[in-house]
Amino acid sequence: MRRAQFIGLDVHCQETEIAVLTQSGRLTKRMRVATTIPTLVEALRSMGPPGELVLEEGPLADWLYRNLSAYVDRLTVCDPRRNHLIAKDSDKDDPIDAEKLARLYRGGYVKAVHHPQSFDQAVFKQQVGLYHDRVRNRVRQANRVMAQLRRHGVFVHERAFAEPTSRSKVLAGLPKSKILRLQIECLWDGYDVAVEQVGAMRAVLVRLARKEPQIRRFVEIPGIHWIRGATFFVYLDTPWRFRSKSALWKYLGIGLERSHSGSGPERVQLPRAVNRCLKSAILGAAKSAIVSRNNPFADQYERWLDEGLGPRIARRNVARSQAAVMWGMWKNGEAYRPEWVGVRAAVEAMSGSSRDRESA
Repeated sequence: MRRAQFIGLDVHCQETEIAVLTQSGRLTKRMRVATTIPTLVEALRSMGPPGELVLEEGPLADWLYRNLSAYVDRLTVCDPRRNHLIAKDSDKDDPIDAEKLARLYRGGYVKAVHHPQSFDQAVFKQQVGLYHDRVRNRVRQANRVMAQLRRHGVFVHERAFAEPTSRSKVLAGLPKSKILRLQIECLWDGYDVAVEQVGAMRAVLVRLARKEPQIRRFVEIPGIHWIRGATFFVYLDTPWRFRSKSALWKYLGIGLERSHSGSGPERVQLPRAVNRCLKSAILGAAKSAIVSRNNPFADQYERWLDEGLGPRIARRNVARSQAAVMWGMWKNGEAYRPEWVGVRAAVEAMSGSSRDRESA
């Protein structure tokens, strides 16, 4: 029977530190190699039988995951926030980090981060991330314009200057200063570029989303459109990552996590470390479904309000119901059926709503 070995990688742009542990925890090899795929593959082959490889999540993790998985028995990308021992214990340098990462993995103390197997899926995910980044940039640029206008007593929202033809009215409220006008126009130039980028990224993203059969099924659900459907699709990647709907809800940032110390009282709260784009997408979908009315999710919302839940908790329950429907559709390959909404999800969402009252 082949004995396992655990390989830790501490990756940087130029060089990578490698540490190898035996199954008993004995350090057998430590080396430093260039961060290139051929060099890393050669180093892994020189270690004898393939082992279990671990590295931390970062900008290079997806590239290494796709290119090195075939050369080891198992490759795990782990969450660096959980690896406190690497940062807090002993002296901090890269060779020690690689060894301790391998030791944490050997002990089962790391938390795996999911990565898509397909290159096309990875690029699609990057497109979704880039779109949301450009949207945030557009909001930043708009806020800078509004802040500069407020300094001179002009209080407007983004819609007042979103169209270039309406900006003359905004300028009319400013003091007569060529320098000030130049400043505002410079900020508007940055805003216009941001708006153009958002439009271009959105067009590409919608085109990619229309090619995916699963996303085409998602957009049949009230409140889910191409951007939200694509965001849900790429960040989850596969429905089989989750053992239950409660695990899915927690990943989306709409479930509950419990904690307690010793014999003290149990604390129930929403998770803090979540994917903000994913959480925003599912809560936005719930809000859209509620506002549009005449759909099962809006009916659920009204029913929960009648039962005494607050609007915020009721909307979160709607988001849970939508996520459960999407998850079930994805696993079963089925189309959206309104009559299926709430058959189980409503019951499970309500089971958490009493605890939501405590955590709200």
